[in-house]
Amino acid sequence: MQLEINVIDAFTDTVFKGNSAAVIITESWLSEKLMQSIAFENNLSETAFIVADDKGTYHIRWFSPFTEIDFCGHATLASAFVLFKKNPTLTSIKFSAKAVGVLTVEQTDDGKIQMDFPNTKPEEATDIPDSLLAGLSIAPIEVYKNAQAYFVIYDSESDVLSVERDNDALKQLAPHDVVVTCQAKSADYKDYDFISRYFWPANGGDEDPVTGSAHTGLAPLWAQRLGKNTLVAYQASKRGGVLNCVVARDRVLIAGHAVHYLTGFITVEE
Repeated sequence: MQLEINVIDAFTDTVFKGNSAAVIITESWLSEKLMQSIAFENNLSETAFIVADDKGTYHIRWFSPFTEIDFCGHATLASAFVLFKKNPTLTSIKFSAKAVGVLTVEQTDDGKIQMDFPNTKPEEATDIPDSLLAGLSIAPIEVYKNAQAYFVIYDSESDVLSVERDNDALKQLAPHDVVVTCQAKSADYKDYDFISRYFWPANGGDEDPVTGSAHTGLAPLWAQRLGKNTLVAYQASKRGGVLNCVVARDRVLIAGHAVHYLTGFITVEE
């Protein structure tokens, strides 16, 4: 059978920037084995699979090249971008995912796509694993943790940008990934409140270009530290990406641009 595939660059308005995700919409679920094989073949951070129900809700699942992911922000943004383009009358989309429930996504007046996610604010880690310390070339100032990742606080942008990692050590933190972050202070990052990088060797990757899900923890963490609920974040990977965040009690609104890269067809056998 043939399946349409779209590749979208998320959290950017420039092609070849942000984080790429593949989006595949089907009438019913493909087998998990096939979805995983397609994601492996695509070799992108995530491939999103979408099936609509008769009530207009879009059920979504996310796969990295090596495993199914509970929650992926940039692939959700990419999926919404595709659905909005296919259905120009839509102004709001409801996604449903097992791990995070119902997610509402809207188009904003300034052309961004805004996603409504659960607040996953991390708590300070009282027991810091040796593998985390061994896996980073720069020692943390503080460490926080939620269900997704360890959040390592640094003093400066130079620490975030220059830290080197030992993937073999960080793999020992599975299922947790690692975020390194700091307040944006220098003139180079004057337009942002904080910056970050995201390492995920525990789940089959290296460094993720832009990670929407991590910002459901980063945004409330920095909101508390900076005393403000509206923040602009920059993920300082080689591709880079910008995320506009609003912390609203138990929810975090994350908005960003997206740009179309590719539409094509893949031929597979179920």
